[in-house]
Amino acid sequence: MTTIEQLYQTLSERRRPEDVAEMVIELTKDSLTTKERLLLEKAAKGSLARNVFGYTSMLQTFAEAKGAGKQIAKAIEIFKLNNKNKSDYNNQKDIEEFINFASPIIRKTAGKNDFKADRLNKSQRKESGLDLSKRNYNKKWRLLTRIENKLLKFIRESKKIEFQKIAKHGLAHSLDFTNFSSDINTACFIAYYNSRCNLRSVFTNQSQDRPFDEISEMLLNRCKGEETKFFDFFRKAKTEKPNNTNWWAISHIYTSQAVLMNLTDEQKGMLLGKWTTILQDIAELLDEVWAISNINRETMVVKRGNDSTTWNNTAGAWNKARDNWMNLIYSLGLDYILEEICFGKVLRLMAADVVAWHFSTGGKLDPNTEVWNKIPLPWEVFQNKTECNKELVIKYCKQAGLDPEKSGWIAPRVHGVAEFKPTPELVHGVTVSNPFLATVLKRHRYFSGKNAKPLFPERN
Repeated sequence: MTTIEQLYQTLSERRRPEDVAEMVIELTKDSLTTKERLLLEKAAKGSLARNVFGYTSMLQTFAEAKGAGKQIAKAIEIFKLNNKNKSDYNNQKDIEEFINFASPIIRKTAGKNDFKADRLNKSQRKESGLDLSKRNYNKKWRLLTRIENKLLKFIRESKKIEFQKIAKHGLAHSLDFTNFSSDINTACFIAYYNSRCNLRSVFTNQSQDRPFDEISEMLLNRCKGEETKFFDFFRKAKTEKPNNTNWWAISHIYTSQAVLMNLTDEQKGMLLGKWTTILQDIAELLDEVWAISNINRETMVVKRGNDSTTWNNTAGAWNKARDNWMNLIYSLGLDYILEEICFGKVLRLMAADVVAWHFSTGGKLDPNTEVWNKIPLPWEVFQNKTECNKELVIKYCKQAGLDPEKSGWIAPRVHGVAEFKPTPELVHGVTVSNPFLATVLKRHRYFSGKNAKPLFPERN
């Protein structure tokens, strides 16, 4: 696998910025200025490849939904089917095709899974030409029902994982290799910034570090053609190069106005349509989780019974999608839409100990919570149950003491440039200095909120 292929593979992974920076240096070593190389070296010196015992305790991939392979393998055995085709039963389409193929064998209608009402009785089986005993028929019927239920679970889990990725890095994982690899500078910025976006949250009572750091800025400047050129021994030499930056590819992960100004209105319109559809899909899952979780809207402090993992991942996806949607409507000059419809942000659930820590150090409830409490819920706006517009949002922002534009409620948020910091080894958000120790602590459930297993249990 070539370096550019390895770099592309990281878009669907959670590789450390240090390891991605190492690949970036390999791809750009002949065109880097001294200043650019030194900046990249700040990260690359911590790569696993450069350390004798290169090892990290943190998973470098996203979770994957488990398909119906096990259940279908059993069905193939019981139904005595020829399994000559190589189907992928971690794929929704292939699972559906198997259900539609196998169900008619026992005269079962896909989707009809009521054990009492939807099974055939003895006379119905005879009329249908099924020469099966009741026991054999029921066994096959139940198995197909389990496969259908597994498919529904697989679809839901796949959707949750998709939203988790969107929450982290937008649409980076959906980029095809052709667009990604069309320009080296484009690929390097996307891959490095993607790795920064995918960093895990740290357990803190302060705000999280922003993903756009000084290395991201330098790589984006190379895409703009603003990089500092080579120095030789006697004078500053400037070398002009054609700018082949693929701004369409970059817009899948970073939609600042400086990026969007390089797209055509047609491209912006395509992205706006895509993000609007994503917002609608996310709103459906938020509505579902909200209905069953009994969340304390006034404080957004997590309590027993809240599905905080699903909620926080989906809320993060909503806010990321909303940011992109907001950036695009402003770039297209369509911000007048906000006078009629202005979706609010969705707040994440906070752990009670983090909130207590924050209050103990003189902090107060996030003023965004007050706005969130008063404006209509986003999914209800999508369902046309209520309305939320710019005027309403501004009113509640002012009541909470927030600048509605700078806080990102009615305009694109503008972020500064963070300083690069080495990626910490984390155990449930808590920094641990050594990756081996982090692995051990994870295994024994330390910092997980569950009863930890003693590292050195008493021996009888």
